[in-house]
Amino acid sequence: MKATILLFSMAIGLVSTQAANGLWTNPSDSTLPVDFKIQGEYVGKTSAGNKLGAQVIALGGGKFQAILLPGGLPGAGWDGKNKSLLEGWVDEGRGEFEAASGKRRYLAKPADEFSATRKFPPTGHRAAGMTTDSGVAEGHYTGGETFRLEHVVRKSGTLGKKPPQGAIVLFDGSNKNEWTGGRVDAKTGLLNTDGKDIRTRRKFNNYHMHIEFLLPYKPAARGQGRGNSGFYQVDDYEVQILDSFGLEGLNNECGGIYTKRASDVNACLPPLQWQTYDVDFTNAVVKDGRKLKNTLLTIRLNGIVIHNNIEIDSKCPGSRSGPEGRPGPIRLQGHDNPLQFRNIWFVEK
Repeated sequence: MKATILLFSMAIGLVSTQAANGLWTNPSDSTLPVDFKIQGEYVGKTSAGNKLGAQVIALGGGKFQAILLPGGLPGAGWDGKNKSLLEGWVDEGRGEFEAASGKRRYLAKPADEFSATRKFPPTGHRAAGMTTDSGVAEGHYTGGETFRLEHVVRKSGTLGKKPPQGAIVLFDGSNKNEWTGGRVDAKTGLLNTDGKDIRTRRKFNNYHMHIEFLLPYKPAARGQGRGNSGFYQVDDYEVQILDSFGLEGLNNECGGIYTKRASDVNACLPPLQWQTYDVDFTNAVVKDGRKLKNTLLTIRLNGIVIHNNIEIDSKCPGSRSGPEGRPGPIRLQGHDNPLQFRNIWFVEK
């Protein structure tokens, strides 16, 4: 009985500590603020009959930024160019938004200076106001055009995908025999980095790999402090893992090849939603110290192609020592952030 009370107290202490630090790792956590329910993606139409998407980023302390996207959400209709930015706050459980204004910069810490776009105001910016309540966002552009959007939860088409015949399962929740480091949570069955790097025991060369990950909710954090991790191919090329929901999709944001290439589209979903990477990897070819072929990568983030058969001309920072073209392990970067993974498997090519 004493042991049970002790464990219960420890669990309560952990939840309280996470909430006090502005960090949550469980979407069912009862301490999640109302901000968490308001943030996310919305889709609907304007009074002119045009499809419209919105992404609402929680910034901590009951503050938000909303991005209005003509045509729909990224990878699902957005025109890829035009955006309107709104600043928001919590008012009696609702989200209230007005046109973002003032001096703003990309990923600024203060919410009233934050911009989700490097250029402010962004291309196509139109002043607008909006209210969100019970999963519905209603608003209007200056000039009279109105819109009504509904909260949606997009799921990757490969979420929960079963390993095909011939695949090698690296993690299915039962054990971590294929990994050095890390921890399998006894309650959730998820693979946790606990803030430290973990690597596969096997080495790989040319393959298709599937992996699912859950980013923590850290609304007050910015940039690289927001659930930072990395998915290293053969321990040489980092595919960034980060809460970059609603941002530009740069090479140091989720989906980017770190320092090498930005994503064609930012397909990152909101934090505490399961997300997927599906990677086709062909290693560089090196013979007698001379590189004959660059590494090739095709990457789908949440089922959306963000890199299509691209060449990577050299290794990423933080890679292992030695030349390119060698088989190597898969590394999941800890980076002092509580990342969780599941359903990891690969097929050799």
